[in-house]
Amino acid sequence: MDINTIIQILDSAVRLMTPLLLACLAGLYSERSGVFDIGLEGKMLMAAFSAAAVAAVTGSAWLGLIAAVAGSLLLSIVHGVASITFRGNQLISGVAINFLASGMTVLLGQTWFGLGGRTPPLSGAGRFGSIELPFADALAPVPVIGPIYDELISGHSILVYVAFLAVPLTWWLLFRTRFGLRLRAVGENPASVDTAGVSVTRLRYVAIAIAGVLCGLAGAYLATGLSAGFVKEMTAGRGFIALAALIFAKWRPWGALFATFLFGLLEAIANRYPNLDLGPITIPSMFMNALPYILTVIILAGFVGRAIPPRAGGEPYVKER
Repeated sequence: MDINTIIQILDSAVRLMTPLLLACLAGLYSERSGVFDIGLEGKMLMAAFSAAAVAAVTGSAWLGLIAAVAGSLLLSIVHGVASITFRGNQLISGVAINFLASGMTVLLGQTWFGLGGRTPPLSGAGRFGSIELPFADALAPVPVIGPIYDELISGHSILVYVAFLAVPLTWWLLFRTRFGLRLRAVGENPASVDTAGVSVTRLRYVAIAIAGVLCGLAGAYLATGLSAGFVKEMTAGRGFIALAALIFAKWRPWGALFATFLFGLLEAIANRYPNLDLGPITIPSMFMNALPYILTVIILAGFVGRAIPPRAGGEPYVKER
């Protein structure tokens, strides 16, 4: 395998890991505040549909992005009202959001566009184009460094760079600011935060709102960056894979970056080599395509070591009088 092939696989991995990374960070904020969110899949799906539908009508990917964030935020608020205000079961709320998004996107897509749940294909300003970083063309002929900078680092859409910048920003926000300290404390011991005079409800709503924005970015990237429109169930379980990556990362942002890259790399390898020839044996395409999901099952089964979630995760907070 030559250097160009390796760079092409890594470039594909970066593109494929971007929605996973954004969704994983969304789950990180939500679960660090004590609110489990298995509705990431549904929020990404609603965001992808909103982005594609608005971009198809207006011809603007930026308006599609705003619609994606709004659609995802709406479902986040539904989850917040059910699980924080009314203290409902967070898992049931998340499942309901997934079912709601799955049915609503197809219904709205068929009603508005009559294409069986799909949106019209996007082109031109309706999609986020690639950004060429400075000196990419000039450095391209330089051995090793040139192709890495020109093909691997440069040439992605703006949402890819936003996703990568969100990792250090999340680390700084959670571990170097007062807001982050309080947010983590709410997920571990909400009573102590309440005793200090800080509103547990407000902090948890802020956390799920941030999660809604990040899921909106992930869905918008799927529909207007990675693809050119919306198709039925286009998230293909990425929300659940992001949750597995979050467990693999042990609820830490830099770990989330590594975990989602691993999932993206497996998918990129499967796309590049549908039938992997190892000499004596040939791994069939069905197994290669299932690699990310097999890794998800392995992680959820606990084979990657003990992962301890926030202690107050999944439990509604009832203020003592």
